[in-house]
Amino acid sequence: MRNGKSGRLVRSAAALTLVSVAILPTALEAASPAPFGAIGAPAPSPDRAVPPHSTAGADQRTPEPATTVDILRTGDPANRITLVLLGDGYTADQQDLFREQADQAWRALMDIEPFRSYQGFFNIKRVEVVSPVAGIAETETRTRKPGTPLGMHFWCEGTARLLCADEPATARYAGNGEGPQYLIALANSSEYGGAGGTGVTTLAGGSPDAGRIIQHEIGHTVGDLGDEYDSAPDDADYPNLATVNADQMARSKVKWWRWLGAQDPDGGGTIGAYRSANGTYRPTVDSVMRTLGGTYNLPSREAILEQIYRRITPMDPPEPAAGTVAGRPRLSVRPLPLAGPRQLQVEWRVNGVLTVPQGPDRNSLDTSTLPSRPGQDLTVTATVRDTTDWVRDEAFRNQHMTRTVTWTLKG
Repeated sequence: MRNGKSGRLVRSAAALTLVSVAILPTALEAASPAPFGAIGAPAPSPDRAVPPHSTAGADQRTPEPATTVDILRTGDPANRITLVLLGDGYTADQQDLFREQADQAWRALMDIEPFRSYQGFFNIKRVEVVSPVAGIAETETRTRKPGTPLGMHFWCEGTARLLCADEPATARYAGNGEGPQYLIALANSSEYGGAGGTGVTTLAGGSPDAGRIIQHEIGHTVGDLGDEYDSAPDDADYPNLATVNADQMARSKVKWWRWLGAQDPDGGGTIGAYRSANGTYRPTVDSVMRTLGGTYNLPSREAILEQIYRRITPMDPPEPAAGTVAGRPRLSVRPLPLAGPRQLQVEWRVNGVLTVPQGPDRNSLDTSTLPSRPGQDLTVTATVRDTTDWVRDEAFRNQHMTRTVTWTLKG
């Protein structure tokens, strides 16, 4: 569902089946507080197109100062995406519990591709919000409004497992980041639920499935992905959902047409167009956007990476700064790091001629070793490029995933 003023609204509650579940409940069944138990029990599937997170029940007083801790800092926040983890319903004596659950959440997120390989593109903060009361409004206490700082509560908009937060209050506690940031609010609750796709991604920090919930919900928030399960609304305005089959997709060159026939790297089968019961098509038989505990299929990975690269660039500022430089100094670029052996590609050219740096450091070029005549100027360029095969849109790669810097060395 779209809204003419605010755009697409909340996409999802944490509402998928677990990995071993084959049949999903209907949206009507999801609205009732069915018990959630061991692995294999069905998780409810509420409608994802609901109004923005409610402010009901939030403590409207001026926020008390909250301790902010840098958990993981990989670089300048101006060129990193900062994940800000905040807690609601954790008293002063429960802050250790919040820290433990926050650590479990972000580590689970960084354990799934493409976040695992691209964790160097993220900074992670924790904001220790102290609540005057323990817990939040849950299913059995939904009429109670405990007045927690972030106002988190289940039964948002009448949906049992939709966990909402007061977005303005959450943003006030998070503060203004220097660069792009996403807010993730953890509720002091063991009840199953969460939400994604708006300004605040939510999850129940104490749920046994918290790690799998955040993997699903962040797909909505960061990748703009839609739910692939059968009971989701038939809204295909997402990069991983379509109203056309594979033949039509290939002919019209729409949606994930570049991926048709490719093999999913994590055993997801062949990329195609698989029809869900709601009438929409999805790229694979299963994925984390359909079943908790799954993985992102290739079109979804590409969508996530594209959204990341729309917010940051593949390199930090070079040293020295690009432009005219006196003498023959060492020039260095600083590509963002990847986890694992593959790193961003760096290519050097001197007066247009491809040049390979001497020594093991391919990110620096010692220009004092370059042959030149007295008084001769040299033009040196360095191009940083992400060559991942998880992106097949080459126009996007050239525009957003490639950066070139140029120095002019005066003779």
